[in-house]
Amino acid sequence: LGLSGPPGAGKSTFIECFGKMLTERKYKVSVLAVDPSSSTSGGSLLGDKTRMTELSRDMNAYIRPSPTSGTLGGVTRTTNEAILLCEGGGYNVVLVETVGVGQSEFAVADMVDMFILLLPPAGGDELQGIKRGIIEMADLVAINKADGDLIVPARRIQAEYVSALKLLRKRSKVWRPQV
Repeated sequence: LGLSGPPGAGKSTFIECFGKMLTERKYKVSVLAVDPSSSTSGGSLLGDKTRMTELSRDMNAYIRPSPTSGTLGGVTRTTNEAILLCEGGGYNVVLVETVGVGQSEFAVADMVDMFILLLPPAGGDELQGIKRGIIEMADLVAINKADGDLIVPARRIQAEYVSALKLLRKRSKVWRPQV
């Protein structure tokens, strides 16, 4: 599964909760987390592993943070090979978390079985994200952080994306993206 979305959408938190649910069901889970690299030093904070504290201690989970090292598209130059290595290593589920992305960084969509776009409610101009690009590539749009005061904005953005997806050309004859 490829997971993408803007910074602050809750990708790491979602992966930790989803990953723990999978390991409790006896799946072996691999997380390939991609972090942006500094244009000055080339380094990266690789903070995703520290945000997934419970999952990182789980014996049925493997978390590999990697810097983009200047690669565009939200992934690293070797993400596809890393997916194959994880599958070969016996991991049932491989989750690829891209860098916090915009509208044209969706290279992971061609590397995974399902591409999930994670969006927060009330993030500003909701329809701004509905442009040809990342939204066309999504197999599933998940509105995250949809609780408390954000329930109403979450339902509104869900309705907007459902309507907008009807206007986009379908990538598949058998699957219609869900929101």
